[in-house]
Amino acid sequence: MPAVKAANPREVFAAEDWRAITTLSRWRGISLVLHGWMVVALATFGGAAAWAYDWRTGLLVTPFVLAILGGRQLGLSILMHDGAHGLLHPDRKTNNWLGQWPTGAATGSDLHAYRAYHLTHHKFTQQAEDPDLALSAPFPTSRDSLRRKFIRDLTGQTFYKQRRAQFAVALRGAQFMLRREGSNGKADTHAGRALNMQNRTGLNAPVANVEGAKTTARTVGRFLLVQIILLAISLLVWGWTPFLLWLTALATTFQLFLRIRNIAEHACTPTGSGDPFTHARTTQAGVIARMTVAPYWVNYHSEHHLFMGVPCYNLAATHRLLGTGGFYPRMTVSPNYRDVLAQVVR
Repeated sequence: MPAVKAANPREVFAAEDWRAITTLSRWRGISLVLHGWMVVALATFGGAAAWAYDWRTGLLVTPFVLAILGGRQLGLSILMHDGAHGLLHPDRKTNNWLGQWPTGAATGSDLHAYRAYHLTHHKFTQQAEDPDLALSAPFPTSRDSLRRKFIRDLTGQTFYKQRRAQFAVALRGAQFMLRREGSNGKADTHAGRALNMQNRTGLNAPVANVEGAKTTARTVGRFLLVQIILLAISLLVWGWTPFLLWLTALATTFQLFLRIRNIAEHACTPTGSGDPFTHARTTQAGVIARMTVAPYWVNYHSEHHLFMGVPCYNLAATHRLLGTGGFYPRMTVSPNYRDVLAQVVR
């Protein structure tokens, strides 16, 4: 199918407004990455302090800590996504390092593999060639089905399934590297089957060849290295508790928030009309949503699809300019995430 129609910014914005929202800052991306890790540190060590004070206090505080951590882990993934678009920093090398190490590696993603995968999603949004179509195609679904998905996320089942597939391919990739085996153009069907699942943050980009398996091995290697560094910091400063809180959030709340965010972006939208303003949904987000399912302005997804050269920190301004220009009636805008979830169940 042909690529989806793109919006023409010259028909939407004044030249000075367009220049303002697309100008990349040399410090905002770095500051957002630092912010994400500062919140992680405060949450993990605050949770550890609660457990050290009293086990009852620890039990009471832990759900809130896991919610905050899951939200920042999603936030790091969102910043990696901005890096995939070249929007974290105007210098390409700095941008790619920020997107590969302190953001992508923390949650097990590879910036470069994700970039190729994700740009295909933008090119063929909600069409047969869209690699993200499996995220929105099942909706609307039954309330029971959605509840089962949420339970699998919060009990670690989703995390285990995804990591098992990723690590299986990484093991094959490591074997290829040890044998110095290069790509011969033939598909590695075992790796392909293991990774033929829907990617949601870049951690399981579909791989069906030797070089792809090697990429997955490197991705897992970076992920494990970051976890070892976090564990070392945890043990040096406080003991096991901060790291266990981080890891538990990665296996539970991160997965849940990731799913809700994915549902909100495209499920049950009228994409396919040929109007680029219908390709995604924007969801209004309050304080709690911004701390959990919508960090770093990711809720402005319609704006991102319309103008993917706008960095995340300028999406809210883009939204306001679209409102001033009278474009809201053409867009899919939901008042909150509860409203979105009500729309996607039948």
